[in-house]
Amino acid sequence: MDATTADRSTPVAEAAPAVPWWRHAVVYQVYLRSFADADGDGIGDIAGLRARLPWISDLGADAVWVNPWYRSPMVDGGYDVADYRDIDPRFGTLDDVRSLLADAHALGLRVIADIVPNHTSAEHPWFREALAAEPGSAARARYLFRDGRGPGGDEPPNNWLSIFGGRAWTRAPRTGDRPAQWYEHLFDPRQPDLDWASTEVREAFEAILRFWFDLGIDGFRIDVAQGLVKADGLPDVPPGVGPWVGGLSHPYWGQDGVHGIYRSWRRIADGYPGDRVLIGEVAPTEDDRHARRARFVRPDELHQVFNFDLLAAAWDVDAVATAIEAPLAANASVGAPVTWVLGNHDTPRQVTRYGRASTAAPSREEQARSHPTDVALGTRRARAAALLLLALPGCAYLYAGEELGLPDMDDLPDHVIDDPVWRRSGFTIRGRDGCRVPLPWSGDAPPFGFSPPGVGTWLPQPAAWAGLTAAGQEHDALSMLALYRAALRLRRAHPGLAGERLLRVPAPDGVLALERDAGLRCLVNIAGEPVAIPAGSRVLLRSDTGAADGDPLPRDAAAWLEPAP
Repeated sequence: MDATTADRSTPVAEAAPAVPWWRHAVVYQVYLRSFADADGDGIGDIAGLRARLPWISDLGADAVWVNPWYRSPMVDGGYDVADYRDIDPRFGTLDDVRSLLADAHALGLRVIADIVPNHTSAEHPWFREALAAEPGSAARARYLFRDGRGPGGDEPPNNWLSIFGGRAWTRAPRTGDRPAQWYEHLFDPRQPDLDWASTEVREAFEAILRFWFDLGIDGFRIDVAQGLVKADGLPDVPPGVGPWVGGLSHPYWGQDGVHGIYRSWRRIADGYPGDRVLIGEVAPTEDDRHARRARFVRPDELHQVFNFDLLAAAWDVDAVATAIEAPLAANASVGAPVTWVLGNHDTPRQVTRYGRASTAAPSREEQARSHPTDVALGTRRARAAALLLLALPGCAYLYAGEELGLPDMDDLPDHVIDDPVWRRSGFTIRGRDGCRVPLPWSGDAPPFGFSPPGVGTWLPQPAAWAGLTAAGQEHDALSMLALYRAALRLRRAHPGLAGERLLRVPAPDGVLALERDAGLRCLVNIAGEPVAIPAGSRVLLRSDTGAADGDPLPRDAAAWLEPAP
């Protein structure tokens, strides 16, 4: 594998051009409900995040991405937005956001908001108006209302399925003399999809972008970025094609019309100072997904799209190498960096996934069932994967809690599960809440400093997290937190990690060796016998605890090396 991209070196006589911050940033993802609770109601909030900003800065992050904080009924954790220009009272106020931005910027942190353009909440004023309006009205033209098929229009307009289970159509109450129409929703029925053929919808979201940019937001993570435009006529999904496949044969993923939307958004972002950024959640699954993703990050479109290949790859040398090589090559063709991620609010945490018999990213059904987890094994692999992630050129995203080595909570009581997948599956698929449990900050019992003592958190914390609190790891040189802090300091300071060059170099079977600038190497022993540290190398950092620099690198461990002086 040679995934080399152009170095940033310039002739001596010329000044090096400024490199936009987002090409090599480390972004810390905050699932707001589960980060820090300042008002004592058991739910994380903006004031809690604001109080913890120095901790995030000390960790070594460059920016914070906050999951949706808008006014919402919280059917899907805030991804059902009722008002895009206001903050949900459970999280705070717009003044809290202004204070957050001021504090973050004073610390050198940028703040990225989450925008949800594919659908609104059923409580959004537009959708309430649409339900009360006649078929064919301007109010219904903002959404995908359609007449049903069959006698009396009693069958859905097509065969589309919801990502959350069941069909993607719900019948609206009847108004007027015509048969009741159906409305489309890729997710929960209380998340109706917008019709992006509507000029009014497009103009409204451009105004929403400007509202938050004017407030001082540094960028947006765009939810379901590939799904906004649906194929003309809303044709059936071809036989045998599931709801997550993203190819052009699919009528609601990756349609060409989305690119025009993001060109317009890019012009808006570029009109503001400070390198404002747009990041797309683009998750195609077909064989040419890398080329498809690269289309979204052409110079006049989005700045970044998430590359989920590393998150999905099994703990296997070939799988990991391919997950690195293919996106680097595809993005190099359009001059874009790769955006790396190992976990987020939708997927099992690394300690859990790498500690299971199958280490590839599970399907929604698989991730929802409880699988035996070897936490010690998962922790070793998660430590090695962290050094791999942070050694790669491009932008790295960290999900809050992975720096503490948190596993999923697989045994949440049924009655506390909040994920709509649980309801839509007839209470058979437990969903994603296991990776959304509130963080443990301090103390030896729940709520572990997340909320004031005695307060019940919105999801219960396991007592076993007493050994994983941030305070407990603060002065432990062998902790996961210490490893992340050391790696982030080196990533920011070491010249070998500053460029965009990456080369795979020969290594023993089961070992992945990657070289950056200045001879810096990342050695990852995924499945091999213990491997000797190469002669002439000095160990900068290694993931295995308690080892001396010269000890062989065991299986499920990684090290950063540089040429010895």
